[in-house]
Amino acid sequence: MTKLAIIGGSGLDKLGTLTVLHEHRLLTSYGAPSAALLEGTLDGTPVVFLPRHGPTHALPPHAINYRANIAALRDFGVETILAVTAVGGIGAGASPGIIVIPDQIIDYTWGREHTFYDGKDGTLDHVEFGTPYSAPWRARLIAAGHSLGLPMLETGTYGATQGPRLETAAEIARMARDGCTIVGMTGMPEAALAREAGLGYANCALVVNWAAGLSDLAISLADIERELKDGISGVVRLLSLAVRADHSPAP
Repeated sequence: MTKLAIIGGSGLDKLGTLTVLHEHRLLTSYGAPSAALLEGTLDGTPVVFLPRHGPTHALPPHAINYRANIAALRDFGVETILAVTAVGGIGAGASPGIIVIPDQIIDYTWGREHTFYDGKDGTLDHVEFGTPYSAPWRARLIAAGHSLGLPMLETGTYGATQGPRLETAAEIARMARDGCTIVGMTGMPEAALAREAGLGYANCALVVNWAAGLSDLAISLADIERELKDGISGVVRLLSLAVRADHSPAP
């Protein structure tokens, strides 16, 4: 059984370098995941791929069934998730084109089904989340990025907002005061659900624009799409190298 999964975000709804061997349409007790799980190999390494926004990028961040996505991967036997996200830059070093491997996260989302412990089945646990990302897999991603000479930040705080609208300049100023390095819309509750499910989880975030108020230029979808197109190939190369190892670290 494949133990490693990649969740693709904006710009990575399809993993072109994945050799697909099987397609699995699962139904969990939380509903159906965003798409079928694609089981295959990435440069010879067995992986499962799941597009977070669906195969046609139709699901907005707040409407994604995060519980079904994580439950489906867990039920399939996955032990570790490498998540790809497109984000805005807040910190001084988080300029467009930079890859950030965050080590912390702040949740600004609301109204999302954010836990498996909803009281419906009579179970409850308060899961430790002080270090939200897998240290061994963060190290693996960082090492791969350095080997490839990709521009990157080795640490950072991901600020997760509700979406689908972009943030106001005042909201970004608040997030900067809170210590956020980058801003995205899908980092939570995905990371917390993975922790509840007992899965290792690491995030590879591609900065595609300066966040609101941090540039003299207005944020345009065309500019974001151009940065995605230019940067996502580096992310795929990084992932391919990170998973291509004689042995994998523990979750």
